[in-house]
Amino acid sequence: MMWAGLPVAALAAPPSQSGFDMILRHGTVYDGSGIPGYSADVGIRNGRIVAIGDLSSETATTDIDVAGLAVAPGFINIHDHPVPSALLHSTNMLLQGVTTEIFNPDGGGVPGTNPIDLASQLEQMSAHGLGTNIGGYIGFNAVWEAVIGKTNRLATADEIEKMRDLVTKNLKTGAFGVSAGLDYKPGYFATTDEVIQVAKAAKDWRTNFPNHERLTPESNFSSRAGIGETIAIGEAAGLSPEITHIKAQGHEQGKSSEILAMMSAATARGHYTPADLYPYVAGQTALEALMVPGWAQEGGRDAMLKRFADPALRPKIVLETEAAMRARFGSPEDVYLPESKQQLTQIMQDMNVGPGEAVIRTLEKSPTSAILAFGTDSDVINFMKYPATAIACDCGSNENGTHPRYNGTFTRVLGHYVRETHVITLPDAVRKMTGLPASTVGLVDRGFIAVGMAADITVFDPNTVSDHATFSEPGLRSTGIQDVVVNGVLAVHDGQPTGAQGGATLRRTEHMPTRPFALTPRSAKANGALTMSGPGAPNGVTSATIRLSQASGAHKSSGRVVLRDASQHPFLTVTQLGYLQVANDWASITGQARLPDGESKPVIVIIDKGDPLSDGAMADILIDGDGLHLSGRMPASKVLISWKR
Repeated sequence: MMWAGLPVAALAAPPSQSGFDMILRHGTVYDGSGIPGYSADVGIRNGRIVAIGDLSSETATTDIDVAGLAVAPGFINIHDHPVPSALLHSTNMLLQGVTTEIFNPDGGGVPGTNPIDLASQLEQMSAHGLGTNIGGYIGFNAVWEAVIGKTNRLATADEIEKMRDLVTKNLKTGAFGVSAGLDYKPGYFATTDEVIQVAKAAKDWRTNFPNHERLTPESNFSSRAGIGETIAIGEAAGLSPEITHIKAQGHEQGKSSEILAMMSAATARGHYTPADLYPYVAGQTALEALMVPGWAQEGGRDAMLKRFADPALRPKIVLETEAAMRARFGSPEDVYLPESKQQLTQIMQDMNVGPGEAVIRTLEKSPTSAILAFGTDSDVINFMKYPATAIACDCGSNENGTHPRYNGTFTRVLGHYVRETHVITLPDAVRKMTGLPASTVGLVDRGFIAVGMAADITVFDPNTVSDHATFSEPGLRSTGIQDVVVNGVLAVHDGQPTGAQGGATLRRTEHMPTRPFALTPRSAKANGALTMSGPGAPNGVTSATIRLSQASGAHKSSGRVVLRDASQHPFLTVTQLGYLQVANDWASITGQARLPDGESKPVIVIIDKGDPLSDGAMADILIDGDGLHLSGRMPASKVLISWKR
């Protein structure tokens, strides 16, 4: 394993002549764990956080006084739809405090890229530089369409195997999970069992299954039924079911407590079920996607238009479109077309037709998107309070977004739901934007302010941070995000984008599991013979002594990590320990490593005795740093990881 995506150039850059490349002074640190903020300076060198505390005697090339401001990890958007050209600077995301975007949600891909080849997507999207970090899922819908096409039929055994191979190939490339959008065609045509068979290819990768739930006429377009299917797929496939842009739609408004009870029950059964949420009661998608019946969309747009033109089929499509509209969104008043800035009711009036016919006639002219009101603020609040709900905007880098979430999601939570209405606390809001989404997708070196972590940092004014985008003016930028650092590069300063491109491509490995967020007391111990390889590894059998623990409410762990050579001389000692992350038979810590020559550098240490892809009798010990990539194995019996769930 290597640093999770940090470019070689950034790792290899020589230290500045002064003590640090950057110091953020006098701020209040909200470290991503959800604990209360504390006063500290943050020192950065070579793209990593290397010191936290009183740095008043230290100097830096870039020295920024952030007194009175909140210093948080860079926000992580795990449901991201970027426009590749906008990733050059990612202005709308950076001004919300977002430093990492995970794309290919809803089972699909990024327009203009190959959605079933993550490696080529990352290469293409980063070719001219990045304003933010990017990583991607492998999408079930994209895999299904690549093998089956847009027709509604069962897959053969050979086709299932081809799809499983595509999933595995992309996980090996670095995919952060298997996403699905079973409400969207052609993924909609796959049976639940077929989805399970394909997704099960990812079981040994300990990853997640975010799904836009499938609402069907047979269930009367029930959100609860769709979310129940997502949970069932995740459980059967051995993945963590993630309820993406969670909502209680249409006629099920007010049922959020029942949905959350389903999720809690699944987690209690051992199938961790998190969610993500945007703070609006209306979403946006293609006009036909969620209203025109699935059978009418089979085969793509041209086939759909032919069915519209069939006098025997058109009345049936109209009736079923109207039924879906009533069940999912309430009425035509809840449908708005942002490109033409028209309510569907205005189109109905102009054409003197009903809602279903107005939808068909609009689609016959050209494809268009729709903003669809689906829920109530009380459900949004209930979902937001759920401990395992992350904030994600269902947007991405885009200079022309036509929904306010493209410019206001994260700042709306901090301004409206934290400061103005006190729905959640500021520390918990930061956790839901940083440490929690990092844990959901498996990131290990982002999501926390801790020594050794990537220097992705968002500085904001909790007293003024606000969203301004509305449904009528979705392009209005957020304010109150003061400074944003991406891999140690200052991307926003004094509230203004700098144009710097500090972003990197991120890739997940098999040693980065999806895991419940742990704030309870936890510990990791390993003591025994260790066989190591990699640059700088000593010859012969070495040994490791690892003693780590972190109390509930503490912002860093205590203990030590010592690796010794065959003569029992220490060749690596990790000090200034960071935040201890744990899961079943897995732990990770960041910190500063001291080498025999006296040099000190930030490192990540991963202890993994639960990797299904590895020999269960042995545990992997991985240490990554600037030019340091060590891999070792010791008997699993010598490793003990514990935490209170």
